Amino acid sequence: MAQGTGSINSDYKDWEWTNDAGERARLLQSPSVETVPKNAESQGNGLGATSALGAVFIVVNAALGAGLLNFPAAFSMAGGVAAGIALQMCMLIFIIGGLVILAYCSQASNERTYQEVVWAVCGKVPGVLCEVAIAVYTFGTCIAFLIIIGDQEDKIIAALVKEPEEAGSSRWYTDRKFTISITAFLLILPLSIPKEIGFQKYASSLSVIGTWYVTAVIIIKYIWPDKELVPVEIPTSPSTWTAVFNAMPTICFGFQCHVSSVPVFNSMKQPEVKTWGAVVTAAMVIALFVYTGTGVCGFLTFGAGVEQDVLMSYPSNDIPVALARAFIILCVLTSYPILHFCGRAVLEGLWLRYTGVTVEEDVVRERRRRLLQTISWFLLTLLLALFIPDIGKVISVIGGLAACFIFVFPGLCLIQAKLSEIQETRAISWWAQVSYGVFMVTLGAFIFGQTTANAIFVDLTA
Repeated sequence: MAQGTGSINSDYKDWEWTNDAGERARLLQSPSVETVPKNAESQGNGLGATSALGAVFIVVNAALGAGLLNFPAAFSMAGGVAAGIALQMCMLIFIIGGLVILAYCSQASNERTYQEVVWAVCGKVPGVLCEVAIAVYTFGTCIAFLIIIGDQEDKIIAALVKEPEEAGSSRWYTDRKFTISITAFLLILPLSIPKEIGFQKYASSLSVIGTWYVTAVIIIKYIWPDKELVPVEIPTSPSTWTAVFNAMPTICFGFQCHVSSVPVFNSMKQPEVKTWGAVVTAAMVIALFVYTGTGVCGFLTFGAGVEQDVLMSYPSNDIPVALARAFIILCVLTSYPILHFCGRAVLEGLWLRYTGVTVEEDVVRERRRRLLQTISWFLLTLLLALFIPDIGKVISVIGGLAACFIFVFPGLCLIQAKLSEIQETRAISWWAQVSYGVFMVTLGAFIFGQTTANAIFVDLTA
């Protein structure tokens, strides 16, 4: 994208934005990314620590996660393998485009995190909406993580006590609500309280290996299925023409790595848009193969009867699958604190901006407020997870928000960045980029509206 001369939206200075509030909001970045301080001299001078190959793996790790468990069900909703793959391929073009746009706008605005780029480029209202969306998205994802823990623990406990899953609740210590609660209080809450989470990056690396293992197990189980597996119906077309759209939330949720992409871009040794384009293309192709392998093989194994969490479709006594369940539990145990940290950082940034209090003046109350935020966040997500046992219902809601991060906000940034350029004449490329931004906003708004409406009127009221 050709850069023109001009200034980015000056509304960013509204609400008496301070450097201290900015530093607090800047906490929203990938814990595995080491960035340099933001200043004019460090931009584009190769002071980052991440190579292009390293950036590829960081972006892949940011994209891959427990969301892959829902991909077989998404293929079923889309109407089969052909429809599911075609939908992914079409959306992947815009997913990669959104990542490139964010890098372009990050350079133009000299900002280093997703929400700061939106604030600087688009102004006050989109900036606030972006931060609220991030908080809601991370909150919903934390709920999904707790549901996943309950799903996997149900199967593991059923195998240990050698009883069918239906009989597991006859004992109080095998009850789903008890197992989720005790796991959350003993493991998740202590990891969520600390002010910094840099130590999490090592455990997160192990969880990524677990994610790859889960995919391998699903593929192997399809190639060499269990003898007792009963043949199932394999849909080859969607039930209705609108049913294919129901798979979009899962795809958006799975490929959403845009919020953490801006810090990754700025951590590169050579943060150039062209290089970044190659990085994210390679990363998204890798993620595509992982998600497609999981979706296709899981769907073809269980057909229309596949569970929203594909691991729930396998028997409890399958040892390789039991190990996959343990890896998934580890993945969400380490991911919950990271997502909570991101949401908490956004809420803290909003609080400091509204009150105008600097970090130095607020040191005493910061710890008390952090404890209150953490405990409130934890209890609310736990309570909702206990009474929403279906991960598909949660993903159908937060998947629409993921579409905003992938399409709407990058599209708005591109439009505003191009409108801010001072040019005597508007070249064809300028009009093409503005049109592309408008299309991205329209597409993202459609996906968000359609999936949210479907979640409210179909899933949540069912």
